[in-house]
Amino acid sequence: MSRQMVRPGGRSARVQASVHTAVRELEAEVGRDALTVPLVAQRAGVTPSTIYRRWGDLTELLSDVAVERLRPDTAPKDHGALASDLAAWAEQFLDEMASPAGRAYIRDALLGDPDGTNAGQCSAYAADQVDLILARATERGDDIPEVETVIDRVVAPLMYRILFRPAGLDAAYARELVAGLLGPVGQDDR
Repeated sequence: MSRQMVRPGGRSARVQASVHTAVRELEAEVGRDALTVPLVAQRAGVTPSTIYRRWGDLTELLSDVAVERLRPDTAPKDHGALASDLAAWAEQFLDEMASPAGRAYIRDALLGDPDGTNAGQCSAYAADQVDLILARATERGDDIPEVETVIDRVVAPLMYRILFRPAGLDAAYARELVAGLLGPVGQDDR
């Protein structure tokens, strides 16, 4: 079970940031397979026992780092209409999650997550992004589906295909899912 449930403050936040940075740097320098708790601890300037106490093991640490890396950096772009906003977001989501790095983060997030906490956090990231898109559409007076409907009809099929059936997975597929939910999305709409 991931021991990192909430964003810590003070020293705890500095330790988390330092350890996460160490993991990212070492992954780039020596590769994921060469990572060890002592190596990460040395780079982060903490003791291995700090990592074991906080994360339990390397798998849970990598899971925590992956969840943080899956957090969106920006709000979805506003293209002026629900269909184009949702289609553009779905294409970007697909592009990021289906990339080799995205798949590795998904794998790591789930590997160290026996109780589903990290999966739930990743799902919440997507739901928050969809909620922002739907809130903008509501402000424009559009009829909108429920967030969970978008998750079920757009996000879930994308994730399934990313994980289990990646052949033929492209932006057109993402647009088809949105069109199936909302109706056709024209290229000039975006």
